[in-house]
Order: sequence, then structure tokens, then C-alpha cells
Amino acid sequence: MTSELHAERLDTVMQQLLDCGASSVLDLGCGRGDLLQRLAAQAQFTRIVGIDIDQRALGEARLALGLGVADHGARIQVRCASFEEPDTGLTGFDAAVLLETIEHIDPRRLSRVEDAVFGGMRPRAVLVTTPNQEYNVLHGMAPGQRRHPGHRFEWTRPKFRQWAAGVAARRRYGVEFIDVGPPDVQHGSTTQMAKFIAAG
Repeated sequence: MTSELHAERLDTVMQQLLDCGASSVLDLGCGRGDLLQRLAAQAQFTRIVGIDIDQRALGEARLALGLGVADHGARIQVRCASFEEPDTGLTGFDAAVLLETIEHIDPRRLSRVEDAVFGGMRPRAVLVTTPNQEYNVLHGMAPGQRRHPGHRFEWTRPKFRQWAAGVAARRRYGVEFIDVGPPDVQHGSTTQMAKFIAAG
């Protein structure tokens, strides 16, 4: 909703990636490359790949990162791909991030995301952030209003935790939940995060 909140989300994700010791990271739905730029500034991350289906956003990301179109083999790569589709080129990563992206997916297609990310790519850690619908009233929003016209849904905390727990159980991951943004006693925080760690 605000640049301050966006920065806090990025800071929280970065800290979680640093803490879990990841050196290779997938940014699934990288957009204009805000997270990629932060990853690039940290020497810990030796392999960074961002994907998106929006060619215009990818062009902006490449420009921001100083990348050419043919960046194959480089430390940082940006390419057109969907995290709904299994991709053998996106396996073997320490971590993957879905930063404010799953709410743009039709709920009927979330099983495809689960299959592709947790089944096919299967990174050791997966971070998922999404709006907390319960907090919208504190943003002055009307009931049923969504934060972005491209959002297909916005979940309450119980709904998000139910979905994440189901994914974790089916795909053999552990999961914990992290609040992002100033907490409210009744409504929680504006952004909710699930941190999945592969079992075994």
C-alpha cells in the first residue's frame, strides 16, 4: 500500500533469506526487479534468477540490473516464465520467493502453483507473502474491496494458514508464519508471510 510497507516486506524477506543461509534464490513473479536488486547487492547470493510473464516488467528489471537480454550463465538472470509451470531449469535452488504474487492467481489454479513450485522446483526454503484481508479496514477500505485491481483474492489469516498447512503436509515441508508491518491486536499485521522449509 505504501513505499514504507513495500520496503519493510523486502527487508523481512531479505533477512529470512540471509538467516537460512541461501546462496541461490528464485524470485517467482519478479516484476520490475525490486527484490532482485537487493539480492544482487549481497555477496551471499551467488545465483539469482527472476521470472515473470510480463515482458514489459522484465525489460524494466533488466534495465535496473544492467542486464542484457542474453544473460544466460550470469550470476543474475531474468527471464520470461510462469511459476504455474514445471521447469527443469528452475530446480536445485536453495530458496524461492513469492512476494505478493499468489493473490494474482485464480484460486482454481493454485494447485498448479503448488505442483510447479513445491513439487517440481522444490527449493529448500519457500517464502510466500500476501495481504492480510483482515487488516484492510485499517487501510480505510470498504468491505470486499481489494488492495489492487489485479488481485483475484485476499485471504484472512486463518484461510492463509489453512492453505499453507495443507501445502506443507502434502509436499513434506514445515511451515511457520511471520507478520510483516505494524501489528494490531484484533486484525494482525497488514502483510502475512509463510516460511516453508523442506523436511529431511
